[in-house]
Amino acid sequence: MKILTLLRHAKSDWNDPVARDFDRPLNKRGRRAARTMGRAMRAEGLVFDAVIASPAVRVVETLAELASGYGEEIAPTYDERVYLASPATLIALAQTTDDGVRRLLIVGHNPGLEQLALQLTDGEETRLRAELALKYPTATLAEIELPIAHWGELSGSGRLTRFVRPRDLDPDLGPDS
Repeated sequence: MKILTLLRHAKSDWNDPVARDFDRPLNKRGRRAARTMGRAMRAEGLVFDAVIASPAVRVVETLAELASGYGEEIAPTYDERVYLASPATLIALAQTTDDGVRRLLIVGHNPGLEQLALQLTDGEETRLRAELALKYPTATLAEIELPIAHWGELSGSGRLTRFVRPRDLDPDLGPDS
């Protein structure tokens, strides 16, 4: 069995006058949400054998804040293909992962992460999947168990075992009212 965890970057700062979307940083709430998620991941004992991440500024900053909450460095491999990637691109990246990796974390962007999580859990009718289908907010983590021995077998046969939004951990991190 393989476990694929998908983490969407935290809330970015749309008021920052950056020239490119790629360079947009996190806002204050996004930083807090990423630290909160890091603490929750540590409390749940989540560890990863490999991490692949978009090199976009908001993802790099999400990982730094996540590590601050986690209490340990998270050393990703940054791959430009993750930036605004489609589900097909994300699957292709995961399929090239070494089979010695059991738990893979991909940190990136919507809509690709949400579409991938839905695709990999297609046909599953659970409360978690219903929440995922409703919305995949920023700084949210989705964990999918896959009944495969090799990453090259990755397809839509997974089971959503975790779907954690920042607002599940701290109501103040929920949607703006």
